[in-house]
Amino acid sequence: MAHDEQTPHPHDHSARHAHDHGSDRGPVADASVRVARVSDAPAVGLVQAVVYREAYAGTLPDEVVVQFEPRVFTNAWRESLTNSPSRDHLLLVACAGEQVVGLAAVGPSTDPDGQEAAELLVLAVHPEARRQGHGSRLLNAAVDTARGRDRHVLAAWVLAADDRTRAFLTAAGLETDGAHRERVIDADGTTAREVRLSAGLAPEAE
Repeated sequence: MAHDEQTPHPHDHSARHAHDHGSDRGPVADASVRVARVSDAPAVGLVQAVVYREAYAGTLPDEVVVQFEPRVFTNAWRESLTNSPSRDHLLLVACAGEQVVGLAAVGPSTDPDGQEAAELLVLAVHPEARRQGHGSRLLNAAVDTARGRDRHVLAAWVLAADDRTRAFLTAAGLETDGAHRERVIDADGTTAREVRLSAGLAPEAE
């Protein structure tokens, strides 16, 4: 699908930030993952803005990072949830009770070699809700979604400098596959280097 390179987009796959490595604080009561609703757009927009600002601080110029505002993400998600880009796009949210604390977006890969792949477009957990299992639950749900759409590979593009997210995905079974790119982030041509991780999806046991 097309992306607006000048403003943050809900399906922009420039970062994957579960930052939910381990379970130091243990699982949370009433933690769950479900399909997002249009009414979730404000909460999803807030989580993504907070995570993206944290992820890109020190990597991109400050004037680019400040563009990652909740309102921008909220409006884009509201539109996307109202008019999905395709039947293969799905937004999942992690909840602690009724509060949305994380998100994972899954869609078809647009890479030339991605005909059988689903792409993890966004994976983000609010900093205050990390190390409670939300990232792992979201990733598991994303895998189930990909399998349900008869995809045999799950791929994710990650900032090359984001060692924490890469470690999280690697621990979950994804591996760097040699693909890399320079992604244009803004209208001035600012780029961020990304690497791709992927994993084959075995069929579910009968």
